[in-house]
Amino acid sequence: MYKSHERALEALTRRGRRRALAPIAGVDFSSNDYLALASSSELRDAARAALERGVPIGSGASRLLRGNHREHEALESEAAAFFGAESALFFGGGFIANVALFSTLPQRGDLVVHDALIHASVHDGMRMGKAERAEARHNEAQSFEDVIKDWRVAGGTGTPWIAVESLYSMDGDVAPLDDLAAIVERHGGVLVIDEAHATGALGPAGRGLGAHLEGRSNVIALHTCGKGLGSMGALLTGPQVLCDYVVNRSRPFIYATAPSPLMAAIVRAALIICRFDAARREKLSALVTFAGARLAESCGVQASGTHIQPVIVGADERATRLAAAMQGRGFDIRAVRPPTVPEGTARLRLSLTLNVDEAQVAEMAKTLAEELKRLDA
Repeated sequence: MYKSHERALEALTRRGRRRALAPIAGVDFSSNDYLALASSSELRDAARAALERGVPIGSGASRLLRGNHREHEALESEAAAFFGAESALFFGGGFIANVALFSTLPQRGDLVVHDALIHASVHDGMRMGKAERAEARHNEAQSFEDVIKDWRVAGGTGTPWIAVESLYSMDGDVAPLDDLAAIVERHGGVLVIDEAHATGALGPAGRGLGAHLEGRSNVIALHTCGKGLGSMGALLTGPQVLCDYVVNRSRPFIYATAPSPLMAAIVRAALIICRFDAARREKLSALVTFAGARLAESCGVQASGTHIQPVIVGADERATRLAAAMQGRGFDIRAVRPPTVPEGTARLRLSLTLNVDEAQVAEMAKTLAEELKRLDA
């Protein structure tokens, strides 16, 4: 009955691309828990306090039925104020939030121009939507504008939407947000900024790299809560009319069971930590600088300048062998292979978090240098 599935899995095995779940082990250089909030006493205390005041674990229904809890509404109100947006909506995760956004807001006759390295969830949302879609070269603002101009010349009359990540999850580089904001101004468009890997860790009070753009009528942002905020879910922030439209027209929002009210309460606490505890971000920034210098010195790796540091090794097998070697020596480092990254760019994705200190970073860089030499021997 499942022969086609078995053949597909066998093909993945032959190509070195079959995935499998593995338990947590080793020093953390792979999670997105950038501020080490996931296991923090602050969020444990917030969860305990919420339970004690009667906040339920489950919502029991969709938001439009009986699942709309006061904790959801309090979080959305506080998040809108924190990020400087007119409105906010809480989703169960960043993936479903992107699917909801791109399948619902761009309309028939519109164009979504997305960065070549945009998240997979954006692609899934666009496929479900009615707008045309086109790819722009990675982090090249002129490429986005050229695509829009060509579309207009060809007769496009709708709204152009530009979709980017503020901090790219596999390369650790940053989008030219100000240039892109100027483009949407010139062309009557909308800029959608996926702040997944920046929220909590970057920007004023951890508000992300596009914080200075939020509140504009032509800017929408997505802030995931399961990375820098150490919890779960996602916040879509933007104009009130667009959030209202999602509530009324987005199938992923309308028909999904509402996120946990308890998690909403925990995210509220995480936002307070971001607002008042700058020391965490300062410590992370110092760790990034330290790691960049050590990796450059030990391994000849060019520093990304952010808490996401790729070590590109090329072939899939080289990446998996190197990751296995590092794991065997006590470091939780994972290989990332196509199709997640372009062909020929398989890599180790080093994630820097406050779950490690400088001594562990130094030891990791030393070990990586040794294993790279062994790999090429």
